[in-house]
Amino acid sequence: MELKKLQSICKTDAGKKRCEIFAPLLAQIMPIWTINTPQRQAMFIAQVMHESGEFRYLEELGNDAYLSKYDTGPLAKRLGNTPEADGDGQLYKGRGLIQITGKDNYQKCGHALQLPLLKKPDLLEHPRHAVGSACWFWFSKTLNKHADIGAITACSIAINGKNKQGTANGIDDRIEYWKRAKLALGIA
Repeated sequence: MELKKLQSICKTDAGKKRCEIFAPLLAQIMPIWTINTPQRQAMFIAQVMHESGEFRYLEELGNDAYLSKYDTGPLAKRLGNTPEADGDGQLYKGRGLIQITGKDNYQKCGHALQLPLLKKPDLLEHPRHAVGSACWFWFSKTLNKHADIGAITACSIAINGKNKQGTANGIDDRIEYWKRAKLALGIA
């Protein structure tokens, strides 16, 4: 991903600055995971721009009380965290450009990227691994199928679910980034 094109997608100066770190990593890593057409790249970039606040947030924001939802109960169980209140929720909180969350996802992602994520979950806060984990997630959820047909709502729901109103979380922001990304990549 060319730096100037990536920066043109950003809405903030802070994001544009962070592009200096992420543009070469995206250019190198996206094709490995078949994010290799302008349509796929535009959709991917739109999603990671929203999810990471333009590459500024590589770990989930929230205090221990917020993150405890991942520690016990049905959500914790679905994520593969232990049923006890032992801190799994905080340890395996969302990290990376697309927030990898839960012990099961850390294990699968770590295996795919050949990283010891169960022992060192904060590795996903390093730019290279933040990109790699997002690309792995994208590939593992077969999100190219949505990108190829321009199904931004379906793609957004696959990444971050629905809000209380039943619409994709952050859909307006994701659509704005998608439009900017399509323009930057020359997609009509």
